[in-house]
Amino acid sequence: MIDRIWSGRSPLWLLLWPLSLLYGAISTLIRLSYQRGWRKSWRAPCPVIVVGNLTAGGNGKTPVVIWLVQALQQRGLRAGVVSRGYGGKSEHYPLFVTAETATALAGDEPVLIAQRTQAPVAVAPKRRQAVEGLLSTQDLDVIITDDGLQHYALQRDREIVVIDGMRRFGNGWWLPAGPMRERASRLQSVDAIIVNGGEAQANEIAMTLQPGLAVNLLSGETAPLNQLPEIVAMAGIGHPPRFFNTLKHQGVKPVAEVAFADHHAYSEDELSRLTQSHQCLLMTEKDAVKCHSFARANWWYLPVDAHLSGAPLAALLDDLTQLCMASR
Repeated sequence: MIDRIWSGRSPLWLLLWPLSLLYGAISTLIRLSYQRGWRKSWRAPCPVIVVGNLTAGGNGKTPVVIWLVQALQQRGLRAGVVSRGYGGKSEHYPLFVTAETATALAGDEPVLIAQRTQAPVAVAPKRRQAVEGLLSTQDLDVIITDDGLQHYALQRDREIVVIDGMRRFGNGWWLPAGPMRERASRLQSVDAIIVNGGEAQANEIAMTLQPGLAVNLLSGETAPLNQLPEIVAMAGIGHPPRFFNTLKHQGVKPVAEVAFADHHAYSEDELSRLTQSHQCLLMTEKDAVKCHSFARANWWYLPVDAHLSGAPLAALLDDLTQLCMASR
């Protein structure tokens, strides 16, 4: 239903339109208050790159963060990552995240980033606290924030926006009548636009998510998708249909597709009921980081890598490299 409203296919968005005007007025006032200096923002002592989006729901930010960290590492740069740690709750902040940190403390995305990049990662409700924590213990060239485009209390040197190329901006209105946190005109002030799927325009960087081999949660064994037994697919991400469509593009037809809310906290009993003895449960890598401690032998996940292309890509990497080198 929410997709129908936000896409404009359902007229119910008109009932929510007055609330959207209120949301837009508040969000515009917040941004203006930082631009005019009415509220104070903080500048970190090293460059900060924000990877965010304009819409609610999953657009593919975390794969972009992983790709960006690895691309900068390949250029000899030391990158750290900060996040709010949505879905996690720790007794103290900043929380320094490793591949072994419980997702109940840090949230799923920071743990996944730490596992894939081995980069220093810190979470805190206030991103400044996470940045200061990392810089107090690490010699870093750059900080990358996973989300936070609208967090204007933290100054940034570059802004990268990730767009869902299939859904784009729906009906174009602010929440709750539409999917927008900020209007599409905000793109005029960002440094790079990455389009996940669909058709990228001339000034945009095209992105595809390319799956690898399926990985068994319990044993670590890998296997091609077509060698797995009957599959029940599940996803608890911002936009579960993206995962199901990825499987279809790989020629996989699950016997069932189960969608959970983003950042859902799974239990062994809940997931074990999804499959029968001759079936396997296939999930996203983001889901898997929450399930390793109680995984069963027939549970698998599918890692994906972001592949970027397009004329603006080389210029973006060169610009970010120069930015980081200049701060050394």
